[in-house]
Amino acid sequence: MNPEKKALTAVLDYGMGNLFSVSKALECSGHEVKMVSSGSLPEKATHLVLPGVGAFAQGMESLVARGFDRIILDWVASGKPFLGICLGMQLLFDESFEFGHYRGLGVFQGSVVGFDPLKGKVPHMGWNQVEKKKEITLLKGLPDHFDAYFVHSFHVVAKKEDDIAGVTDYQGKFTSVVANGSVFGVQFHPEKSQSAGLAILSHFAQCQKVKNEALSSN
Repeated sequence: MNPEKKALTAVLDYGMGNLFSVSKALECSGHEVKMVSSGSLPEKATHLVLPGVGAFAQGMESLVARGFDRIILDWVASGKPFLGICLGMQLLFDESFEFGHYRGLGVFQGSVVGFDPLKGKVPHMGWNQVEKKKEITLLKGLPDHFDAYFVHSFHVVAKKEDDIAGVTDYQGKFTSVVANGSVFGVQFHPEKSQSAGLAILSHFAQCQKVKNEALSSN
């Protein structure tokens, strides 16, 4: 992408995200933001973001009700850059055991499970360190260990090692960054993670359309 041309980034509003702070952080990081609460995406959109806070089941229900589940899967299959944030990352996985058993989008193989309240405070909230497991565009230029801001009671267990781009230690190491082609997910909130978070969103703006293996390998 021409560095002088901003990414035209659609942000999905399905009633589950802190959209204002996410949008402002994206705008500060080289994105022109278009909020989408229903219907189709802007014709010239180059990037897609799924933010989210709250429960997995309600999140999936809201996506399906708006037709966003199909939009996301078609977008991912197209190879254009996609970023899921917090719940938005969890919804990309096969299933969740949050207050029941629910199916996710199945872009990544794995499950969403809860932290153990007997092993530590739940939710996991505040600053914690992300350890890079592989070099990806989203994390370029960041140190091998950097701090990010988390708020979550559940986390993903990814089945494929190659999908794991970053891990964080809380009740053992859990997956905090996933990547496959141009599909990315972060468990932390980049919009609350100061310079590291803004760098990640800026790098996302520079991501190009590439072939994704996430769907075809499932």
